[in-house]
Amino acid sequence: MNSLKLTNIGQLVTYDSPRDEMVVLENTEIGIEGNTIVEIGANLGDADQLINCNQKLVTPGFVDPHTHPVFLDGREDEFAMRLQGATYEEIAEAGGGIINSINGIRNSSESDLISPVKTRMDRFLSLGTTTVECKSGYGLNTKSELKSLKVIDEVNQAHKIDMIPTFMGGHAFPPEFKNDHDAYVDLICNEMIPAVAKQSIAKFNDVFCENGYFSFEQSRRILNVGKEHGLMPRIHADEFEDSGAAKLAGESGSISADHLMAVSDVGIRKMAENGVIATLLPGTTFFLGKSGYAPYQKLKDAGVEVALATDFNPGSCHIQSMPFILSLSCIAMKIPVLEAIKAATFTSAKSLFLNDTVGSIEIEKKADIIVWGIERAVQIPYLVSDHQIQNVVKNGVIIS
Repeated sequence: MNSLKLTNIGQLVTYDSPRDEMVVLENTEIGIEGNTIVEIGANLGDADQLINCNQKLVTPGFVDPHTHPVFLDGREDEFAMRLQGATYEEIAEAGGGIINSINGIRNSSESDLISPVKTRMDRFLSLGTTTVECKSGYGLNTKSELKSLKVIDEVNQAHKIDMIPTFMGGHAFPPEFKNDHDAYVDLICNEMIPAVAKQSIAKFNDVFCENGYFSFEQSRRILNVGKEHGLMPRIHADEFEDSGAAKLAGESGSISADHLMAVSDVGIRKMAENGVIATLLPGTTFFLGKSGYAPYQKLKDAGVEVALATDFNPGSCHIQSMPFILSLSCIAMKIPVLEAIKAATFTSAKSLFLNDTVGSIEIEKKADIIVWGIERAVQIPYLVSDHQIQNVVKNGVIIS
């Protein structure tokens, strides 16, 4: 079995499970056998391979728990429209937004989609993301949603990054159901979800609960039917208005509620009572040119655990860099830097039920590790976007 040692580490920053806190370790090394961390300490023995960290910062690989990477083309024209003053909602009402990506998925073969998705995964990995949740949701009919999930599975099998598939037929209403939203919900519940469950690729079921998208009752039905078919619920919640989605997240047993820029105090309380993780997406607020970021401090004070994600997608947030998301979360939401690292690693892994294997640098966990081009964690928000990644280790293998 091949062995690897990381030495000359400046700071090792990770969540420590026995202590239930973030720790900053110095004068330490990491020993890896195969794909597993076996030793953490000073002056470890020899190994087959060595990474000299040159006194740089070392953290776990990022776990990005909210992305939409299966699409054909970007939506640069819509971005230009927003720069001229159009809102996300106005663009959607004019036939843009999520609907604009449907034709690309529906008219593409699996092979047409595999190449761009693989390229996106290459970039995620180069930026230090070692595990990424990947949603369907741009096909919005049974055939195209199954195709999207198959693309995720095909790329996952061939790529070093770990991709966690989520079904999101409840992303928007396709044009053919523009005037009969309940009929599309029937299609999701009666045809799509059973087909997705039979396909056995998706682990989660997500829905966009928002005024103008899926109502509280429609969302509840979609999540409950998903649970009946073995799909764990996640929810896009209260992004633009308080639609009661955070409350629904608590009532439905969702593992996470994502966005939450307009979450209510009642919604926060329901999340806390039911152990729902708040996955915050500051990149979307930034990319849309908005100023109302999710209320990190209120969530923390209520006892809600917080994860961070990119929300990478072709329209509302074309950002893949988790280091930038960390900087943005510190600057715009006042998240302390160690808490931001935890949110982007351990808590994100927890939101995917993966915290027993990834999300922290601990003995017996997978060796998913990044060596930064900076020396100390405090430099992350200070440098904003100048975050070079020196090395990425995935499953004990040096990727770069």
